[in-house]
Amino acid sequence: MAEKVEGFNFEQRHGKERVRVARVWKTNDGKHYVVEWRVSISLLSDCVNSYLHDDNSDIVATDTMKNTVYAKAKECSEMLSVENFAIELAKHFVSFYKQVTTAIVNIVEKPWERIIVDGQPHMHGFKLGSERHTVEAIVKKTGSLQLTSGVEGLSVLKTTKSGFEGFIRDKYTALPETRERMLATEVTARWRYSYESLSSISQKPLYFTEKYEDVKRVLVETFFGPPNVGVYSPSVQSTLYQMARATLNRFPDIDSIQLKMPNIHFLPVNISNAGGQIVKFNDDVYLPTDEPHGSIQATLSRFWSKM
Repeated sequence: MAEKVEGFNFEQRHGKERVRVARVWKTNDGKHYVVEWRVSISLLSDCVNSYLHDDNSDIVATDTMKNTVYAKAKECSEMLSVENFAIELAKHFVSFYKQVTTAIVNIVEKPWERIIVDGQPHMHGFKLGSERHTVEAIVKKTGSLQLTSGVEGLSVLKTTKSGFEGFIRDKYTALPETRERMLATEVTARWRYSYESLSSISQKPLYFTEKYEDVKRVLVETFFGPPNVGVYSPSVQSTLYQMARATLNRFPDIDSIQLKMPNIHFLPVNISNAGGQIVKFNDDVYLPTDEPHGSIQATLSRFWSKM
């Protein structure tokens, strides 16, 4: 909220960006679990005097914020979700410092996945996956909560069952209509949970980790359709909406979802020279491109959602 300062409206916040932390948990039978998180913290606090009067007595040092990340990771003796860690961090800042009114914690989880060797999960071996789990937790001193999870870099492609017809044509249009094309995109999704207070969230430590995997599964299954026949996509817009609707229909504790789905083009290859055709396209040889690409995004929310 803006404050009145010398005849102006003044808003401020400060924090620490890109704090990298890894945490390993070990079970009694020798199995290891690992997470790697990139943490960003932003505090809304009563420290206007540092801006106006060279008085730093109300500032939480950003180096202290960094150290707090490692201290809180150490305190987590049991495995927990990245959502719960973000909430715990934010809760600490608003409860420990009287000056802090709101804490905003953003975390990106690096996708380390357990490796399979000779058909068996390795006890302590991991490989880097692709898509990234994202979280934003906003906690106020009153105990109110806004929790948003998401996924970045979810790359999906299908080689058929996609088309694009009936769009506006004018003197600048060169794109032919088609009912047969490849469809590829890199999904970025953010979904906001309905929980509005710290006391209302699930106490199950890995509840949000399981929910993250469940949401990804719904998004992917809706994009591709049944494994033996697939599902036709008349546009990226239509597929995006079906994915968003399926998510809200499946998960009642999700209030809204935002999807960004660039249309990453695979262009048909036809090559000719004076001697004739070298390559004749027959839905088989493509030129993959990543720019320029189409940009499609939308948000679907329940009527009462605040997203």
